[in-house]
Formats: sequence, C-alpha cells, structure tokens
Amino acid sequence: MLTSLEGSMTESMEAQFTGLSAEHLMQWAAEEFGDSLAVSTSFGIQSAVTLHMATQIMPNVPVIWVDTGYLHEETYQYATTLTRRLGLNLKVYESALSPSQMESRLGRLWESENLEDLNKYDQIRKVEPMNRALAELNVHGWVSGLRADQTDFRKHLPPIKRTGTRYRIYPILEWTTRDVYRYQQQHHLPQHPLFEQGYATVGDYHSSRPLSTTDDTERNTRFRGMKQECGLHT
Repeated sequence: MLTSLEGSMTESMEAQFTGLSAEHLMQWAAEEFGDSLAVSTSFGIQSAVTLHMATQIMPNVPVIWVDTGYLHEETYQYATTLTRRLGLNLKVYESALSPSQMESRLGRLWESENLEDLNKYDQIRKVEPMNRALAELNVHGWVSGLRADQTDFRKHLPPIKRTGTRYRIYPILEWTTRDVYRYQQQHHLPQHPLFEQGYATVGDYHSSRPLSTTDDTERNTRFRGMKQECGLHT
C-alpha cells in the first residue's frame, strides 16, 4: 500500500515508487490526485502507450497537447486517430504568438546555430503554453511518458518528482523501446505514421529526422543533435 503524498517528497518515498509497474503507478496517481491529474502528450511515436494506460484508469483525464504550429501533417492525423480511438478529453494549447508572428519578429529561430535561439524557440512554442495549461487546469499531478534511456537528463529521474507544489509522474520511465512496442501490439494500438519511415522520435517537422545508423541516441535526430531537451521537463 503506497503512502499518500503529504508534504515534501523524501528519498525514502522516491525509493518506494522505484520498481513499481507502470500500471500500478498510474493507478496510484489517479487515486492520489483525482481531478487535479493531467496527462501531457506530443502525439509522438510512443504516445499511444501512456494515453491508453491513463484512459483505461481515468477515461476523462485531461490530456494536454501543446501544438507548436510546426508539427508534421502525419502527427495531426495521428492526433485525430488517437483522440477518436481513446475518446480523449483533449486540451489543446498554443503559443500566444502565431508561427508567422514569431517569424516576422524573431526570424526562423530553429535554423540558428545558436543554442540560445533554439531555447528561445522552445520557450515560446512549448514551455509557456504548457505552463499556462498546467495553471489553468489546476494540475497538481502531471503524467508524462518520459523514458530513462532517452537522454542523459532522463536517466537520473525518479519515477515521481516534485517541482514546487506539483508532482511529475513517469509511469514508463524504466521501459525500453521494446517494452513500448510490445504494449502497443498487445493492445492493438495504432502506430504513428512516421514510424514506418524510420522516425524513432518526432517533434516539429523542421527539427526532426529519421534515425540513422550513425546516431547513438534517438534524441540526436532532433534539433540536429544540438540539444536533447526542449525545456518542458528540465
């Protein structure tokens, strides 16, 4: 029986969640946070897994999707497919600046070789809309499909992490790509259309590419390998 979160997250409590199955961790999050729980999604390659798992337990859980305005056409198609298939309670958030407004004021930031420009792009198109979503929806428990084997930062994450008054829950943190694939097959979940074109991870169309034999990590296929995190989780 897992203890309710009262006060700060301690190391002993973090250890309590380590090794817990994804389904049990999701169930605990639903019971712990109730109406203040939300799931975020990018409708990326592995998104169906976390969305399916969450909606099996909480069918009407809010699903936050930050639409950057630069996603692949296939991602928009996939979003429609999963929303209908899983009956998602989808909450779409966007930057206050439209793509054309941002480009006219700041240029095509994603083309820059300056890391500060790439970070500014992510702040405008992803981080600010997500922070607004979490505040407006009064989210205290945030479920995300991060995996430890994706980046150096993520490999050191605990399954539950406190940030201020909000808790981040990572049910499939210890899963591998094979685990994701098996779950999708077991539950007959549709695959992202770009998976068959060699994409291991997919974000904006201008900053994502298929996995090549020279890539040592999936995340190197994003932003020309200049950065691994967009700022949403750091």
